[in-house]
Amino acid sequence: MVVLANPALHSIPLVGSPKHGARFPGIPVVDLSRPGAGEAIVRACEDLGFFKLVNHGIPVELMRRLEAEAVKFFSLPQVEKEKSGPANPFGYGDKRIGVNGDVGWLEYLLFVVTSDPLSCTSMTACSFRSALSEYLVAVRKMASDVLRSMAEGLKIEPRDALSKLAMDEHSDGIIRLNHYPPYPQLRGLNRSLTGFGEHTDPQIISVLRSNDSSGLQISLEDGSWVSVPPDQASFFINVGDCLQVLTNGRFRSVRHRVAANGVKPRVSMIYFFGPPPAQRIAPLPQLMGEGKQSKYKEFTWGEYKKAAYRSRLGDNRLVQFEK
Repeated sequence: MVVLANPALHSIPLVGSPKHGARFPGIPVVDLSRPGAGEAIVRACEDLGFFKLVNHGIPVELMRRLEAEAVKFFSLPQVEKEKSGPANPFGYGDKRIGVNGDVGWLEYLLFVVTSDPLSCTSMTACSFRSALSEYLVAVRKMASDVLRSMAEGLKIEPRDALSKLAMDEHSDGIIRLNHYPPYPQLRGLNRSLTGFGEHTDPQIISVLRSNDSSGLQISLEDGSWVSVPPDQASFFINVGDCLQVLTNGRFRSVRHRVAANGVKPRVSMIYFFGPPPAQRIAPLPQLMGEGKQSKYKEFTWGEYKKAAYRSRLGDNRLVQFEK
C-alpha cells in the first residue's frame, strides 16, 4: 500500500496499470483523407466508441502553439492562475471536478466556446487568446468533416444531419485544457493517481489532443481497461451520450479516465461538441427501421446537461432516460 503524505491528496484514489487483453486489436485509426473514411468511423463507433484520427488537416504547429500557451499559464504562481476565476462551472479549477465531490490530480481551464475566453490584459493573455481562437476554428471545421463523414457512413440524409447539431450558432461548445502535474512520490511504483475519474462525455462527440505523455485509458465492453498510446500529431474522438441516443444505441458512449503517473506532466485539450440547449435528442428517424422502437425517452440537451451537472462523475446518466 502506498501512503500519500500530502493530506490534500487523501481523497484522490490510486489506480493500477491496465493491460491490453489478448483479444483487443488496438485503437481504431481513421484516415480522414481517404475514401471510405465514413465507413471506418462507423465501425469504430460501433465497436469501441473511440478512434484515433490521422490526416485531419490541422498543422501540428497549431496544436503545439496552444499547448505551449497552456503550459505557460499552468506554470504561473497559483495566485495568478486563480485570478482567472473559480471553475463554477467555467474558469480555473484545481483538483476539484464539478460540485459533487469528485477530485483528481489535475488543474484545468474551462471555457464556453461562444464567449471570449480570455481578456487581453497582457501579452501572455493576448498570445493565449490568439492561439486558442485559431485552434478552435480549425477543430470546428475538422469535427464538421468527421460528422459529415459519419453521416455518409451511416447512409443518412441530409449529410449535415449530425454536423448541424454541433455547428449551429446556438450549439453548446466547451473547451477544456487539462494539466496533470508530476507527483515524484510515485516514481518507481507501478501505481498512478486518478487524474480524471472514469466517466462518459454527455455531448455528441469530444475531440481530444494531448502531448506525448500517457495516461488516457478507455473501458472495453467487458469492463476491462486499456491504455491509449499518446500521439501528439493526431486527435482522438469520443462518442458521447447524445450520439449514443441519436443512433439508438448503435454507437457506444465510451467510458474513459486519466491516470496521472506522477513522473511526466500531461497536457490535453478537449473540445466538447454539444447541441443547442433546446434541441430535442431522440434516435434519428433515418436510423429507425420499420417497427423498431426507441430505447430512450426523448429529452432536450438542456435537460440532459442539468442532469449531468447534478450527477457524480462516474454515474451512468443515461439510465434515467432509458425506456
